[in-house]
Amino acid sequence: MSRKSDPSRFINRELSWLEFNERVLEEACDPSVPLLERVRFLAITASNLDEFFMVRVGGLRMLAARGASRRDISGMTVREQLAEISRRVHRMVDAQHACLARELEPRLERAAIRRIAWERTTGEQAGHLARIFEQEILPLLTPRAIDPEQEFPMVAGLTLHLAVRLKRAAPAAGAPAGEGWAVVAIPRTLSRFYTVPAEDAYHYVLVEDIVRGHLARLFPGCEILDTAVFRVTRNADMSVVEDLAADLLARMQDVLVARRESDCVRLEIEAGTDPRLAGWLRRQLEADEAQVYRVPGPLALSAWFGFGDLQGFDALKSEPWPPQPSPLVPKGEPLFDVLDRRDVILYAPFESYDPVVRFVEEAAADPNVLAIKQILYRTSKNSPIVAALARAAADGKQVTALVELKARFDEARNIDWARALERAGVQVIYGIRGLKTHAKVCLVVRREPQGIRRYVHYGTGNYNEMTARVYADVSLMTAADDYGADASAFFNTITGITQPGPYRRIEAAPLGLRRRLLDLVEGEIQRCRQGRPARIVVKVNSLADPELIEALYRASQAGVTVDCLVRGICCLRPGVKKLSETIRVFSVVDRFLEHARILYFHQDGDPALLLSSADWMPRNLDKRIELLVEVVDPAARRFLGRILDTCLADNVKARRLRPDGTYESVKPVPRAKRLRSQEALYDAARRAAKSAEDSGKAVFVPHRPSGGR
Repeated sequence: MSRKSDPSRFINRELSWLEFNERVLEEACDPSVPLLERVRFLAITASNLDEFFMVRVGGLRMLAARGASRRDISGMTVREQLAEISRRVHRMVDAQHACLARELEPRLERAAIRRIAWERTTGEQAGHLARIFEQEILPLLTPRAIDPEQEFPMVAGLTLHLAVRLKRAAPAAGAPAGEGWAVVAIPRTLSRFYTVPAEDAYHYVLVEDIVRGHLARLFPGCEILDTAVFRVTRNADMSVVEDLAADLLARMQDVLVARRESDCVRLEIEAGTDPRLAGWLRRQLEADEAQVYRVPGPLALSAWFGFGDLQGFDALKSEPWPPQPSPLVPKGEPLFDVLDRRDVILYAPFESYDPVVRFVEEAAADPNVLAIKQILYRTSKNSPIVAALARAAADGKQVTALVELKARFDEARNIDWARALERAGVQVIYGIRGLKTHAKVCLVVRREPQGIRRYVHYGTGNYNEMTARVYADVSLMTAADDYGADASAFFNTITGITQPGPYRRIEAAPLGLRRRLLDLVEGEIQRCRQGRPARIVVKVNSLADPELIEALYRASQAGVTVDCLVRGICCLRPGVKKLSETIRVFSVVDRFLEHARILYFHQDGDPALLLSSADWMPRNLDKRIELLVEVVDPAARRFLGRILDTCLADNVKARRLRPDGTYESVKPVPRAKRLRSQEALYDAARRAAKSAEDSGKAVFVPHRPSGGR
């Protein structure tokens, strides 16, 4: 076996992701985190698992069904991965519910937030809920009797259902008496939580408990023998075989339909369910035993995410961190005037994302703007950016929007946006055949007295002002010629089926980005071998590309200091003797989702600092259109350097990756100052905003007559 194929050099991707979700669960279990924030972290772990099963487990099960025998870079077969995933997730589900039952709910009760079991409701509470059931819930329910002679009905994925075993009374209209089965779907349009009267408190009952308490209304004349709440997760790892762009819209709609009807990859059912009922469900849904998760508490904990918005419980929440205005963007000054003087770099949500929205809105309204070109990957439901593009087109500007229809789980929204933009007169491109367009760039072309000028926004995150409140991402806005020329060349390449010329300040995947990264790493290796200082810092969401991992191993073996800030998946093994001794890997999990991709290469003290839309994964580098952007403005470079230094200094929320793939908390060294990186970054943003505000205040100096005071 060659060294590069040695599985001991790599951590399995899926198990590394589960380690990430464990780190999120640690936040839910951490008593130093505000209580409702802990509930939110617990909900995030459940939501994360939903997507993990739909995509990663779904894909693995498809490979297993095809008999795939190839091992991954860690040496595991598909079936070995599925078995280990099942073992770890069963353990994780138990830990989630232990956290809820033993830690969170007792503390919530002491804070007057209480979940009430149906059987413990008072007469007044039961009457209140009965009225809610009749008026709001019953009209939306459709009980479905199961005919053993017919195919089991379609059960919607990620939707709560009640399975019912019942006994029919004397037959009516020739129907047989005896035991039978039924399923009741609980529509996702219903609230999960219904409050009951409680003074100065928030007492609630789960919708599934209310429905179960009123099953007699759904099955009159029947005896309810047994019930169980269950939920199915279906495979969503589906794609289209792309043809012409004109067909892509219809083909993506076919994928959405297929996803609703795909195979079951996970069956969640209440722990303690009668084996007859559980076995019947498992057979009907064709789930093997490893796919069944007997949940010791409420299903679908992702619904608890909304607890962070409960009114009247501010003492249980984190201190508000409202986004700070950027000191680089004076209030009220047009952005084109600002960018005429300097580049602007922003770090949301520590700083406000508003300048990015304004960039597009002002371009749409400016009569001197001739054209706008933008990539839309994931946008908000009521996106002001999309609305601005539509207004610009309606005003006669040349507007081009590349709407990526293949953005997983945002396909339906993007289809709607694409159609709306086309109706407004926008030239819409439905992605690029065979590739997913993940780059974040907006180009504005403006007529000015000195001629045509280009303004550009490059970012590490999506054009989504809602997620910009919780995702930590960097934006660079500039009018520098090199960036404008590169943006024009980039758009011409992806929209015009042309070969790109050499870029000045950017590089793009899938053509040159991987090569540029390898060259940058190799440069540090050569400097170190010559006895010069060498250092690499990589901040990404995922580090799973074998070729780049091997490049970092070579750097370590040459003596280069390598620090990696990897939020999620990391397949690199750090700290292994004679392999990666100089590599450290940290992960920061805190109230904001670390999402920015920032790279640092020492280069003899004149470092290269770069932003990217791409993680270090094969799919990003080989199967997506991504951008790598070199930052040359001195102030912007210092700004990025401070972000990296601050994250690496975290000794509160950071975890360090061990060689075996597990993580340990980073503890402060003796007498070291406690440093929580996100708190420090927010404090820095607040101080910068305050300083800019103070320096901009008008100072009135009285005129004094000469000759005296």
